[in-house]
Amino acid sequence: MKRVFAFAVALLTTITLMAETRSWITSKGQIELIISDDGGLATYCVCYRGVQVMEPSRLGFEADFGDFTKDLKMGDSKAEFRDILWKQPTPKKSKVAQNAERYTVEFSNAKGQKMKVVFQMTSNSVSYCYEIPRPGENPKCGVIRREVSSFKFPEGTSTFLCPQIGPMTGWERTKPSYEEDYKADAPMTDKSRFGQGYTFPCLFRVPISIPGESGKSVKTANSSNAWVLVSEVGVNGSYVGSHLSDYSPETGYTIAFPQAGENNGNGTPYAGIPLPYTTPWRTIVIGASLKPIVENTVGVGLLSSKYNASQEYKPGRYTWSWLIWQDESINYDDQVQFIDLAAAMNFEYCLVDNWWDQRIGRERIEELSKYAQSKGVSLMLWYNSNGYENDAPQTPRDCMSTAIARDKEMAWLQRIGVKGIKVDFFGGDKQSTMQLYEDILFDANRYGLQVIFHGCTMPRGWEYMYPNYVASEAVLASENVFFSEGHAKSEAFELCLHPFIRNAMGPMDWGGTIMNKYISRDNKSRHRRYTTDIFEMAVAIVTQTRVQCIAMQPNNLQELPQFELDFLKKVPTTWDDTRFIDGYPGKYVVLARRHGDNWYVAGLNAESEAKTLTIEMPEWKGQTVNYYVDDAKRESQLRQLKVDKKGRATITMQPNGGIILTNN
Repeated sequence: MKRVFAFAVALLTTITLMAETRSWITSKGQIELIISDDGGLATYCVCYRGVQVMEPSRLGFEADFGDFTKDLKMGDSKAEFRDILWKQPTPKKSKVAQNAERYTVEFSNAKGQKMKVVFQMTSNSVSYCYEIPRPGENPKCGVIRREVSSFKFPEGTSTFLCPQIGPMTGWERTKPSYEEDYKADAPMTDKSRFGQGYTFPCLFRVPISIPGESGKSVKTANSSNAWVLVSEVGVNGSYVGSHLSDYSPETGYTIAFPQAGENNGNGTPYAGIPLPYTTPWRTIVIGASLKPIVENTVGVGLLSSKYNASQEYKPGRYTWSWLIWQDESINYDDQVQFIDLAAAMNFEYCLVDNWWDQRIGRERIEELSKYAQSKGVSLMLWYNSNGYENDAPQTPRDCMSTAIARDKEMAWLQRIGVKGIKVDFFGGDKQSTMQLYEDILFDANRYGLQVIFHGCTMPRGWEYMYPNYVASEAVLASENVFFSEGHAKSEAFELCLHPFIRNAMGPMDWGGTIMNKYISRDNKSRHRRYTTDIFEMAVAIVTQTRVQCIAMQPNNLQELPQFELDFLKKVPTTWDDTRFIDGYPGKYVVLARRHGDNWYVAGLNAESEAKTLTIEMPEWKGQTVNYYVDDAKRESQLRQLKVDKKGRATITMQPNGGIILTNN
């Protein structure tokens, strides 16, 4: 196959040049990467379709064995092509094929010590990491104290960011746990709410016009914008989890390490590494529309599985009493009701939440697991990560914080037929906590257990790295709809953000398609749900995780229309393809997902007015499909909708409402 290169032939092989600036353009011409050592600073700049979307931004780090933040000189460079085919299921696609182009640039500091920056580019992304050689015979290990890696956007860029909160704050000193309020379309100059910068992932709207393939400006609902999603992948127990600093006019946003006070001050905020070492990847996804942002599979080609699955892990749906019935439901009889509900709905799992060891007891949990299995349902059990990180009192404690405790507990779980665990309350991004996540996942795989994390950091490509990893919360989740009427009112806004930001970068256990009209056990008291039934049903498609919470209550079996029950009984949780159709963060979103031969189009509307759109589904040309929709009174309807010969259909989403189209 002939490759077409858009950069100098001399760059095809390893070279040594004295030039202070070098550039590479991908073979398809989508992305240009410009590297410089001007003034002794290593910088990179990114252009997309000929337009600069990221201004010169810093590269480098400071370690105990050397300073790679200044007095740097560019050395050898190397270019290579990589054809990537990923056949394992991802959250969005069952197979990913892409061409990647990798460029490695060497820098030397004032002492002659070297680092390499490895860039990997696809048609819509730039990712980079640092390759750090051993400086000599010694040291053979080191400590990275900080990075100056930065992301500087053009003036006028607006942001969609979640603030990082201070350590040991919040309920029972359990934060930071990535559960703060996003601020949409804010200027870069706004300071973060808590003065600690922002949690990954971070979305930016750059106010520039991006040319299309023909050279003309792209015409979309969001014309005159470039969209950029910044995050990181590949973090495990060998590094820290990072976030972004507050904005600086000089440097933009800089990689920030964990705060010293996290984990009750135990452990350093630095990264201890062996030498040689390769750092995690910083990822930058770019689009002239939001389509590449939502559909991105940026971890493919950068990451690989850390271990083999001990068995085939089963996707599915679970019931969960705690969301609305709360702690009082953690008793044997109430859990039987939710197991029976799962069985009636053909769901695979039932999650038993905190305090089960005290309120039900281990002997009766064994009985409960046997009962669930007799109904074709498997239990998942909640655990406190515990240790020294926070004051959360919920039990069971002291079961997940050490290898000895995990081995004993997980052997018991396997013996009684439990198929998954939900581990809560981590509260930090230090290296020791990243190691705990990885250790729990590895040990759980030995015993055939899938894992969900709550009160936790965001996943960093873990769906590609750990075969039994399901999802993380790392978001202001559904429990807040119960706790606060204010959050119930903002549910639609929040769920119209996450497909573009948090869920775009990893599976998200938001915690439930809520079907009660009122957020109470009797479905008559407390505050009401402000979204429609169709909105909630569409959430099960829009929000992605392969083990999905359908937070129905036993009373819903008698209260919901049969067509709603029938839909929820068969809604998939894994997808062979994902396609962004339309949307804007915090306002509305329409996605199409394919499971086998069946397509599902799901839409959510957070705006105060009904929204009518014409969507295109070429697969349905001339077909009639099922149309789940709210009428003008916000009552759910199942209709038939004819798609025209060009594959177009007109849909209407009511305020806080939704739509679903499917050929199933």
